[in-house]
Amino acid sequence: MRITFRLILSLILGVTFVALGFSYFQIQQEERRLREELELRAAVLAESLQESVEPLVARGPSKDLQRIVERFGNRKRLSGVAIYDTALRPLAVTPGLSDQLPRAPAAALEAIRTDQGFGEFQDIKGNSTHIYALPLHSDAAPTGVLVLLHNASHISVQAAGSWRLDFILLLIQTLFITTVTVLIVRWSIAGPIAKTAEWMKKLRTGDSSAHVHLPQADLFKPLAQEVLHLTESLSAARAVAQEEARLRDAAESLWTAERLKEHVKSKLQGRTLFVVSNREPYMHVRKGKEIQVVVPASGLVTALEPILRACGGTWLAHGGGDADRESSDEQGKLRVPPEDPHYSLKRVWLTKEEEQGYYYGFSNEGLWPLCHIAHTRPVFRAEDWACYQAANFKFAESVLAELEGTEEPCVLIQDYHFALLPRLIKEKRPDARVAIFWHIPWPNPEAFGICPWQKELLHGLLGADLIGFHIQFHCNNFLETVDRVLESRIDWERFAVNQSGHSTWVKPFPISVAFSAPASERSVESRPESPKALLLKNLGVKAAYLGVGVDRIDYTKGILERFRGIERFLEKYPAYQQQVTFVELGAPSRTLIKHYHDLLGQVEAEADRINWRFRTKDWKPIAFLEGHHTHEEIQPYYRAADFCLVTSLHDGMNLVAKEFAAANESQQGVLILSCFAGASRELLSALIINPYDIEQMAEAIRFALEMSPEERAARMNRMRRTVREANVYCWAANLVSELSQIPLEVAEPVKP
Repeated sequence: MRITFRLILSLILGVTFVALGFSYFQIQQEERRLREELELRAAVLAESLQESVEPLVARGPSKDLQRIVERFGNRKRLSGVAIYDTALRPLAVTPGLSDQLPRAPAAALEAIRTDQGFGEFQDIKGNSTHIYALPLHSDAAPTGVLVLLHNASHISVQAAGSWRLDFILLLIQTLFITTVTVLIVRWSIAGPIAKTAEWMKKLRTGDSSAHVHLPQADLFKPLAQEVLHLTESLSAARAVAQEEARLRDAAESLWTAERLKEHVKSKLQGRTLFVVSNREPYMHVRKGKEIQVVVPASGLVTALEPILRACGGTWLAHGGGDADRESSDEQGKLRVPPEDPHYSLKRVWLTKEEEQGYYYGFSNEGLWPLCHIAHTRPVFRAEDWACYQAANFKFAESVLAELEGTEEPCVLIQDYHFALLPRLIKEKRPDARVAIFWHIPWPNPEAFGICPWQKELLHGLLGADLIGFHIQFHCNNFLETVDRVLESRIDWERFAVNQSGHSTWVKPFPISVAFSAPASERSVESRPESPKALLLKNLGVKAAYLGVGVDRIDYTKGILERFRGIERFLEKYPAYQQQVTFVELGAPSRTLIKHYHDLLGQVEAEADRINWRFRTKDWKPIAFLEGHHTHEEIQPYYRAADFCLVTSLHDGMNLVAKEFAAANESQQGVLILSCFAGASRELLSALIINPYDIEQMAEAIRFALEMSPEERAARMNRMRRTVREANVYCWAANLVSELSQIPLEVAEPVKP
């Protein structure tokens, strides 16, 4: 009520001051116009009278002169006429004017002196009067002066009337504006705020079923967004608290964001965590005239982002968005996430040539196919190697600049893009604990020996204190490669490498995902549920069963083999035609590389070929949805799918398999998983297949669809328990714990 009263009072005062200001200006203009009209009228009248009186003035006072004066003196608003000689003696004066004007006015003297007409306004006996004097001549010699007096009181009278009218209009205007504003405030502001406050109160008191349509107008859009974020945070915090209470009651131990945060604090003891990766967690890109924030589709971002949210610190990455520079400060830094900042993002700038050679060239045409044994020949070019070295040096400079002033920092480097970086950092900052996690497989020594710069890569990696892989098999391959290529001592009992007095530990850390709370524990507003029928309807398909695959379009993912497995399944079991639709959510990746660009066309062509063979009017076997899909868009497919196909030809872990298990709350989905994915070592209840065996894949699809609900639930329950207990927070905790416990072999930093 007080706010409304203050608003009304402010409106009244504001409208009054503005209206009075405009009225004052308008009336001033009107008075000026009336004065100018009166002056012009006096001048015209004097000039017309001048011709009649000039011949008579030279004779002195006369009846003719007096008669002319009296005749002209009866005009409207003309108070009188007077004629004076050059000595200002009256020659003829309108009767009664002598009482008002006992002597010649100053205007007459001024007109004689300047020999031109002169007018002024004077107050004569309480009346505003305009006096105009015009010199008279005879043969070019001055003979006298003609004076006209006009009553100007009508100007002030008219101004007063205008003030009264404006005052009445002001009252009406103020009343109207105030009434309309109060109604707008009540309907558009006070009402939505009251509803939102009531909704937040219910959520605060634990009523998770509370629902409200938040205002979407531009005025409230930022507030609505913040309220939603607050609600999500509150719901997440409540879910975490409930889960923690349940775990304490059941004497279980589960890693959560809060537990990780406290664990990292105790392990790092105030030391700052620095994460380095090629891909940034948030990109700023131009969409028309606007700049939008995009979360790149990446398993690495999926895994690491919750850790930085929980622990804080700094994430250093390549700034690849076309609006990244203008969205960062002078040092390329900003706080993220944009809606709820928890950590700093430092962007490193690379030239187009460096990006082409370091990322597309050496990393993805060389190391990627080298480490993924998927029958794609790696390409190694000297110019790409030079760019790879330059990019690693540039990142090293940026990391070292961030480490200044930080004692015993912890640096967590990500993936095959930065094999040289551990050594570059360790040489300058031997007090830093450096770890690198290799997210892709490590091949056997014979395969890795293809790389012309294998010694340099291994030497750079062994600058780290800790090297992590997904599974023990990759650790063994790495140690065997080091043993064969470099002069070093391998400690097979502790899985460590000692080279030049520096020890590097090599251990497996199976990466995972953040296991979210069940739908019943999440807010209604934040639960994106979509039943199977609705998803199929949106695709324009009628089917009884839904399969799903989520991938980057990469030759290591076995997408073509997957499609052929679906085709073979429909061939062998025609009863499932028009019953099963498989949805492939494919994100284009590295399309600047010809092999990837061609692969995208092959995937589209294969989907079209199979659809052409089997499709009917309202059904098709494969729906290929090309594009970058958000987690919110993918989750409904995970929840509704009867089966999920993960057919990697070679993969480090594959988080899609774990994401599917975590999201499948109904426990009625079946995971069909490649034996060449690291996840197959953990998710043992999945249907493990060889993706090259198309017959086996077809049989696995049939078996998944015909599996009893009880077996489906039992298998999915076991996988969900595995993902829930060994989640991404557990992965991060183990990695940070190992890194923090490694003793530092401090030496003098290498001087440039």
